[in-house]
Amino acid sequence: MRIALGSDHAGYDLKELLGDHLTSRGHQVEDLGTSDATTSVDYPDFGAAVGRAVATGAADLGVCVCGTGIGISIAANKISGVRAAVISDVTTARLTRQHNHANVVCLGSRVVGPVTATDALDAFLDAVPEEGRHLGRIAKLAALDDELATPIETTEVQAT
Repeated sequence: MRIALGSDHAGYDLKELLGDHLTSRGHQVEDLGTSDATTSVDYPDFGAAVGRAVATGAADLGVCVCGTGIGISIAANKISGVRAAVISDVTTARLTRQHNHANVVCLGSRVVGPVTATDALDAFLDAVPEEGRHLGRIAKLAALDDELATPIETTEVQAT
């Protein structure tokens, strides 16, 4: 499987460990940066790069790492067609792939240790997206991508 990998400086060490782990499992890894842990960089650049690789088909799945996983997931999710999720354990990793058909996972190097991170990544990669009731929900997510690709008119939002 082709996997795009990216991180900011805070996630660099965990990104490197996960990249080595993915390679050892036989995956083709495209490391989109960053290239060191000491030079401060902006996580949106790397989240978007991974998202673009997945959205264009250059990669089958993506893995992003920053300090918490949150910022880089927000950036990846700005790319139409990306369903990025922050994972923190085997259960969240497995379920986000099975139920949400996530195609990018994001981890926080400051909140998830290396053993948990590799176990969670394996669970994500080994999970199979489920069909049934989940397909309607995935279709709604895709419709949101289409909706947000067009300019949004300013309107009042009414609570339901």
